[in-house]
Amino acid sequence: MTRMAVRDILIHPDPRLKTPATPVAEVTDELRALADDMLETMYAAPGIGLAAPQIGVMKRILVMDCVKDEEAPARPMVLINPSVVWSSDEMSIYEEGCLSIPDQYAEVERPSEVEVVWTGLEGEERRERFDGLWATCVQHEIDHLDGKLFIDYLKPLKRQMITRKMVKLKREKARA
Repeated sequence: MTRMAVRDILIHPDPRLKTPATPVAEVTDELRALADDMLETMYAAPGIGLAAPQIGVMKRILVMDCVKDEEAPARPMVLINPSVVWSSDEMSIYEEGCLSIPDQYAEVERPSEVEVVWTGLEGEERRERFDGLWATCVQHEIDHLDGKLFIDYLKPLKRQMITRKMVKLKREKARA
């Protein structure tokens, strides 16, 4: 039984959050352990998605679980080298938040349905169509792998305001 660990989540602004992640060359036990840590970190936060760059690991891997119903079984997913291969013309707007931008939320418009191809933990190719919250979450997390944050979709003034709040939060945390 491997010991899972909750990792520290980077807070914006951090240059690593704006840096595109490197594709994963092969699925190793080390990568599987990273995926376990990422799920543990995401659930502890608590959040519904987490990309490796958010914990300072510059690899194209993300985890998500958008099951909100306490009665329903969890559905932890690990996506390695994910890419959107199809997106709907229909758009939806969700109020998004981010573990790297705590307590800040804003409406972001994205395709309401996407089809994603990725590599699974056994090295197999996976493909699934996502809609609703799952579609928003997978697009948000893939953006992280590309060095993009949800606030990049906002108007400059709102983005600057949120960034200033995060700078202040980081200063306060550093003093604590």
